[in-house]
Amino acid sequence: MEITPFAGYRYNPEKIVHLNDVVAPPYDVIDASFQEELYQRHPNNVVRLILEKMYPDDSESDNRYTRTAKTLAAWKENNVLRQEPKPALYVYHQIYEAEGKKYVRKGFMCGCRAVPFGYGMVYPHEITMSGPKLDRLMLTTACKMNFSQIFGLYPDKENAVQALLENALVLGKYTESASAADHLGVIHNMWVVEDEETIRQVVAAMAPKPIFIADGHHRYETACNYRMQIDDMGLLTSQHPANDVLMVCIAMEDPGLIVMPTHRLFTGLPKLTCHELGGKLGPYVKLESVAGGKADASAVWQRIVQENRQDAIGLYTPKDDQWSLTSLTPEGKAKMDEIAEDHHPEWRALGVSLLHRLIVETLLETPEYPKPAYVHLVSEVVSELNCADYSLAALVMPATVEHIKTLSLLGDRMPAKSTYFYPKLIAGFVFKPLE
Repeated sequence: MEITPFAGYRYNPEKIVHLNDVVAPPYDVIDASFQEELYQRHPNNVVRLILEKMYPDDSESDNRYTRTAKTLAAWKENNVLRQEPKPALYVYHQIYEAEGKKYVRKGFMCGCRAVPFGYGMVYPHEITMSGPKLDRLMLTTACKMNFSQIFGLYPDKENAVQALLENALVLGKYTESASAADHLGVIHNMWVVEDEETIRQVVAAMAPKPIFIADGHHRYETACNYRMQIDDMGLLTSQHPANDVLMVCIAMEDPGLIVMPTHRLFTGLPKLTCHELGGKLGPYVKLESVAGGKADASAVWQRIVQENRQDAIGLYTPKDDQWSLTSLTPEGKAKMDEIAEDHHPEWRALGVSLLHRLIVETLLETPEYPKPAYVHLVSEVVSELNCADYSLAALVMPATVEHIKTLSLLGDRMPAKSTYFYPKLIAGFVFKPLE
């Protein structure tokens, strides 16, 4: 994949003493209350760039996008943000804990050539929606800046690319460093590498490698649309900054890379007992009653993890307070092949595909249903079940990095929320100009 260094804009340490005060998670995980909290945290918090507030009297000349552009211009003018003197790559480490174990996820930020899916070496795995893409395009057009990184994965069994950058850090070939902790306690560290030889080696090593988007599909497609917009205006040259989009590249084999599950809590489905559910699912899905009581969710999940089967889905029926475990029968596989013939076999075997397409939509005869609540921790499942009225809960294995690679290369898109890469990338370390 064609990557490039760039002279990014960063918070001026003479103006911003504590980066913790101004960083934020990606815009699409910030709800209204957290948005307000970030607004109050610091007048220069990056939320004012990635997710400006909307007001009832917004107009064509005064709206969230025009206000963001004015904020960005003021921060540049007041030297709150200053640009790197030379193009750089930005080494990026995230230190975090998950299930009692400490991890360090290592990657680097760069410009990545924005080429529409199907025309280059960047591959998607999720379906996108028009609304978020229009929102991000309007923001990009107004500000001409990438504020948040796309999360890209690339194959590198020898870890050769990241090793080049880690060696540069050991040798002191970086100009500045920065560190911040986010609201979840994740530590984010960054180093600015302007060393031309290191950059040349990294760019050359990345050239033959594909990129698989882990997170940020909407923003990537927005970058392609913006590049096309610049081209339509007759302004696109081979050196135009709009050719490239801000991306974090992380090796698929990085030991700090984990994929967490996204469990589901459904409303709008028929409320059934375990026995009644089994009657609906048979002979396609075998249902084994494994635990009684919503609090037993942890034990059910442990068994699912141990068995490590995509078709092992934990289903909770509130009507009788029971947990059951599924397994796909040969008849079920044949049924899935029939109802999902528009997808590849690898897609049909995913736990999330079996849950939604086979169990909910087909066997429970609910082709249309309210969007489920999504949570990532089993404790959150129990908490939700204790405080809200759901008709069904499901503990489901996440898709793996290998699934992403395989299905992306096949051109098949996974169901929504098939993967959850924790932790999220942080916004506020570096911004990539598009003019």
